[in-house]
Amino acid sequence: MADRQPGFDTLALHAGGSPDPATGARITPIYQTTAYVFQDVKHAADLFALRAFGNIYTRI
Repeated sequence: MADRQPGFDTLALHAGGSPDPATGARITPIYQTTAYVFQDVKHAADLFALRAFGNIYTRI
């Protein structure tokens, strides 16, 4: 197996990337967390009550 060459798909997937020195990740990791900023308490309340359009916590 040591002499096996990577295929086109593997080369395309890893093209242009190098491991992140901080995390060791080959490709930028997907962090499944986030935080949103609200203008004020009313803005947050309107978003969570679906009276205004915008980003809110999505697992509700």
